[in-house]
Amino acid sequence: MAGIARKTKRYPSDMTDEEWERIAPLMPEPGRMGRPREIEFREVINAVRYLVRSGCGWRMLPIHPGH
Repeated sequence: MAGIARKTKRYPSDMTDEEWERIAPLMPEPGRMGRPREIEFREVINAVRYLVRSGCGWRMLPIHPGH
């Protein structure tokens, strides 16, 4: 999922580019040890925002083709 091209928001709860630009500097840098990140922080935050807005359970998140 790294390097996802964001042309449009997928859900109303997804962050705008402007919102992401404001919080991106607050996200931690990758550590030297452990596995490399497979999912961008922006996608994780979008998932949490979707959960809060929709009220669905974590395991009920929609699955996107190609992910």
